Amino acid sequence: MSVSTPGSATAPCRFAHYFVICGIDTETGLEPDDLAGENFEQSPLKRTFKSKVLAHFPENIEWNPFDQDAVNMLCMPKGLSFRTQVDNRDPQFHSYLITREDGSRTYGFVHTFYEEVTSKQICTAMQTLYQMHHAEHAGSVCASSSCSMDSLASSLDEGDATSLNKLHCCSSYDISRDTLYVSKAICLITPLPFMHACRKFLSQLHRAVTSQQPPPLPLESYIHNVLYEVPLPPPGRSLKFHSVYEPVVCQRPGPSELPLADYPLREAFELLGVENLVQLFTCVLLEMQILLYSQDYQRLMTVAEGITALLFPFQWQHVYVPILPASLLHFLDAPVPYLMGLQSKEGTDRSKLELPQEANLCFVDIDNHFVELPEDFPQFPNKLEFIQEISEVLLRFGIPPEGSLHCSQSATHLKSLALNDLVNDKKNGNLPGDALAVFELLQGNPTLERLQALAKRTGVTMGRVEALGRGKNKDWRLQCEEEELQDARLNVQVREVFASRFTQMFADYEAFVIQSAQDLESWLTNREQMQNFDKASFLSDQPEPYLPFLSHFIETQMFATFIDNKIMSQWEEKEPLLRVFDSRIEKTRMYNVRVPNLRSSSYQKCTILKESAQAIEQRLMKIDHTAIHPHLLDMKIGQGKYEQGFFPKLQADVLATGPANNKWASRTATAQRRKDRHRQHSEHLGLDNDLREQVEGCLVLQNSMAFWEWDQGAPPPIRPPKKSFSACCLKYMQEARSLGKNLRQPKLSDLSPAVIAQTNWKFVEGLLKECRMKTKRMLVEKMGHEAVELGHGEASITGLEENTLIASLCDLLERIWSHGLQVKQGKSALWSHLLQYQEREEKLDPPAESPVSVGPERRKSETGMGMPFLRVSLIQDMRHIQNMSEIKTDVGRARAWIRLSLEKKLLSQHLKQLLSNQALTKKLYKRYAFLRCEEEKEQFLFHLLSLNAVDYFCFTSVFTTIMIPYRALIIPIKKLSNAITTSNPWVCVSGELGDSGVMQIPKNVLEMTFESGFRPHHTHISAVFKCQNLGKLTTVQIGHDNSGLLAKWLVDCVMVRNEISGHTYKFPCGRWLGKGVDDGSLERILIGELVIPCSEDDVGRNCRTPPLQRSPTQPRRLSIPSLTSRSSKPTAAQIQEAIGEAVNNIVKHFHKPEKERGSLTILLCGENGLVSALEQFFHHGFKSSRIFQKNVFMWDFVEKAVAYFETTDQIGDIQEPESFNLTCKTFCQYVNAINGTPRSIGKDGKFQLLVCLGARDHLLPQWIPLLVECPLITRMYEEYALLRDRMTVNSLIRVLQTIQDFNITLESSLVKGIDL
Repeated sequence: MSVSTPGSATAPCRFAHYFVICGIDTETGLEPDDLAGENFEQSPLKRTFKSKVLAHFPENIEWNPFDQDAVNMLCMPKGLSFRTQVDNRDPQFHSYLITREDGSRTYGFVHTFYEEVTSKQICTAMQTLYQMHHAEHAGSVCASSSCSMDSLASSLDEGDATSLNKLHCCSSYDISRDTLYVSKAICLITPLPFMHACRKFLSQLHRAVTSQQPPPLPLESYIHNVLYEVPLPPPGRSLKFHSVYEPVVCQRPGPSELPLADYPLREAFELLGVENLVQLFTCVLLEMQILLYSQDYQRLMTVAEGITALLFPFQWQHVYVPILPASLLHFLDAPVPYLMGLQSKEGTDRSKLELPQEANLCFVDIDNHFVELPEDFPQFPNKLEFIQEISEVLLRFGIPPEGSLHCSQSATHLKSLALNDLVNDKKNGNLPGDALAVFELLQGNPTLERLQALAKRTGVTMGRVEALGRGKNKDWRLQCEEEELQDARLNVQVREVFASRFTQMFADYEAFVIQSAQDLESWLTNREQMQNFDKASFLSDQPEPYLPFLSHFIETQMFATFIDNKIMSQWEEKEPLLRVFDSRIEKTRMYNVRVPNLRSSSYQKCTILKESAQAIEQRLMKIDHTAIHPHLLDMKIGQGKYEQGFFPKLQADVLATGPANNKWASRTATAQRRKDRHRQHSEHLGLDNDLREQVEGCLVLQNSMAFWEWDQGAPPPIRPPKKSFSACCLKYMQEARSLGKNLRQPKLSDLSPAVIAQTNWKFVEGLLKECRMKTKRMLVEKMGHEAVELGHGEASITGLEENTLIASLCDLLERIWSHGLQVKQGKSALWSHLLQYQEREEKLDPPAESPVSVGPERRKSETGMGMPFLRVSLIQDMRHIQNMSEIKTDVGRARAWIRLSLEKKLLSQHLKQLLSNQALTKKLYKRYAFLRCEEEKEQFLFHLLSLNAVDYFCFTSVFTTIMIPYRALIIPIKKLSNAITTSNPWVCVSGELGDSGVMQIPKNVLEMTFESGFRPHHTHISAVFKCQNLGKLTTVQIGHDNSGLLAKWLVDCVMVRNEISGHTYKFPCGRWLGKGVDDGSLERILIGELVIPCSEDDVGRNCRTPPLQRSPTQPRRLSIPSLTSRSSKPTAAQIQEAIGEAVNNIVKHFHKPEKERGSLTILLCGENGLVSALEQFFHHGFKSSRIFQKNVFMWDFVEKAVAYFETTDQIGDIQEPESFNLTCKTFCQYVNAINGTPRSIGKDGKFQLLVCLGARDHLLPQWIPLLVECPLITRMYEEYALLRDRMTVNSLIRVLQTIQDFNITLESSLVKGIDL
């Protein structure tokens, strides 16, 4: 770093840091710009050549070192360009920014113009290049898609043949005939984006050079003045300084206003239209990859700066390069979120643009008014009302919401149209009403002069045009000032509409910030391990329509940084954007009590539009401060002279340093100390804060008006320094800087292979770290959620949040697969890789007919009970996805494949298999690609392997409409019954999304499974059926028609497997089906449980959390004497505890969000469900065994009770209140309806149905006293029975009353055939 000059000490408070001149270095001559990737087929005039920084002043500033390569590259992103006298040589303006390593930004404003080449060496070199090119392409027609209007105009006074020749000569150069011009750029580099002020200053400098009259003072005076004597305006103030001809005004918002944004949003809305801009805004908020595309550099900058200004109170945290030089195109390969701008070459079609990754890309074609959005894109909340409100603001300023027509046309096209109008109108004086606009198009153009000369020769008067020019110059300044004021008003009002949305959406965000650390040091040390925001609670508090967007947004880096800033504000000064945002929320609370509208999604318009515009109007109408006027410098006689049309070589000695007597120069020591502390603060947070560069020194000095012209007071008091950071803080800062900052901004100044390799290595490290963080979060929160289901702790993840995390994982995998691609094929790099792998494998091994396989690549049978092997195959899973007609795109297929692999716990294994084909990986990827870094790749696969420890249903729950094949297997107990049945069995499978309907199973479908030694072990019935996705399976109905000699059938269990996801459910039975055996049932409803895979390749099985709710193991049912006689009966205390637990689970079920509840059937009919608990209660002390072991069932008692009630009711013996009689009638009606059903459910099945119907219709607490009062109880129950204990019965009734408030809906499989 070079030593800073004396004058540079004042840099923090200066308006401008550097003045730069870029152009052609006559000593080195013409150097082709190889990095720009130019086509040597083009004419030399169309090619680009290397530019150089010819001069910059001052030499260096300590805290903003001059980066020569970066400045040169951004001042002239296309390098030098050449023109001749026939070409259009209008000056161009564009701006750029550089993000420094600490996240602060520096802005550059560039005025590019054309100067005549005086070096004979350069002219001769160009002539030689042209002759070589002409010789190579002799005979070919010189293509000229964009002949300038100048060449057309100059040919108007010649014949048609001559005009044609002129067209052919476009892009030609003849040293004897043509004058050669080359581009040159003058640039101001400033700490803040004062775009309008810099544009005016630079254009006036250029005007002074081209004007026939010399400027009042040498150019050095004006440049010295803007560099050293013009301060930054203090916050909330405006400042006027003087350029060559007219004063220039700039202003800064106050501490309570929105931060400075000088780029006109009017232009951004005209270019894209409201709807496109809102869609782009949403993509930026969700941190997707954003690529802006335009021929015009300033349009790229206007849209990029406009969209980031609208993010308040959030800030873009990733790579931000609004103008990507041609030499840095490899940065589009960055596997991180980015916002970049790419210049489109004239005539280049979007389809020809090859981008490394498009799965998560938002492509914005600015010139063609078009935005291409990524898939799975959530809409911004209240989008239609939001667009309507913005449109109303735009219409008040006369801007059409759909954008302006002229913006989608190129300026060249419009100029040629205007010129044609002039030429075709023979009178040439009768201009239409918008003549002024036409004149502006032609103003300052040599074409007009040639037209006037032509008109005089042909006798046509041009007085009207000249009058127009005089009238225009008179009001030009006023018109410009009015336009600038309108732009400022519009900017502030539109930004207020956007800010108002966030104020409403995040009005209560503070309530969900988790502030657990005691001090800054401990918080920084444990930052990665701590959860700073209660996302689940926040989302549960939001209106339903907001959730798709908010669930994604609160996972972004910009939101995390915002929350970090909030926590940091306990110990540090509040970050400026956060301070403004919090103050707005406070105001909202004062004027509007929000609590009643907490979950409301109603749209509230911004109410402070007029007031917000008033402050900026006052500052621009009434100037607060005026800087020193430019003055003569201490220059030698003869210095400062210049030649018209040539920008002079400036005197370095007078521009190298500022004035020695600058009073406010000495005061910046305090400001610098504060700035250093602020920079430390920013380094560990990884902020991207353009306000940070709003110069803390000026914040201290804002009330003392520290401008040396009038300030005579003492400097403001120095505040005590903040507590220093500890060693662990510094370590954290270094890690954050190395991982975060280097990914944020590409290094423009060094493009050596070593630097590019180092950058790619940082990308690899960043991707690996992101993978570790994402898998850790998915694992911890998912396991936490499962623990909650088991009764431990509190839920920290919702289904919506889980879906967001998985979508984020899909995005990460796409970015990893896009990194370092040799050639891009299709929008999804992952799916493209999979397809090529599939093609290679299928050539070697033709596809198998069935996924059920006995090949070596298989998963062991999950239960050992005869379910055929399901082939574990990456290719088979791909085919499943390819067969899904619902998915139309490669990106969608890749995401579906990831979800399916994750659900099957095969994601890591599949990707390992995919990458094992090293020849394919080498063919597809460059050496530096993530997938070719062996150690990182292994760690990445290991992180993904950890996800096998939890159960995901991310495929089944998302693709709800697809057709899925299921395999059902009915396994009998061979030792106690016939292995086969002569009757006709059927099953009906039900899940959370629907049921399969009754499916008859052919009697002949027999399958044999064998143990070792080929001993027959089981004979069972198996069938495969296809139906729409049933979701998680809950119940199976099984039955038969009792036909034939061997009708009775003892079924052990039913197994059902989803043949795509491989999830296998076991539905235990252990009961007879048949008349005259067990309880006489011909059909049963079985409750399922997910079987835990026990194959050797299931890594992570030992750390899997227990299942959420085991299904009923029917052998424990108390009504089966043959199987329960040996089991110990539960005690009275255990039975009461089981009832309490079952009811408690139902209550918890209804307190979850509707989409998170899962199956109520399991809670009612499962092993620990309400039916099971009440059965135990009713069986306690029940006299079930009779002579000859004939069993009496619970349902027998219920039927006898009904018979008693009906008999006594007919006799009229019941002397009870009317309500009691009504309950009796209801109870009898329900029992008779169950007995009258055409279904052949047994006695235990009927009792289960009675309990379920009683719970649904809130009748259980009324029915139990009824049964207790029945005299039959003394004959059928022992004295010690719970049902005969009044206190216990009253307690049971109170417990059951707690579920009265809930609307219980029963599965159709439970209540089929019951008409109540």
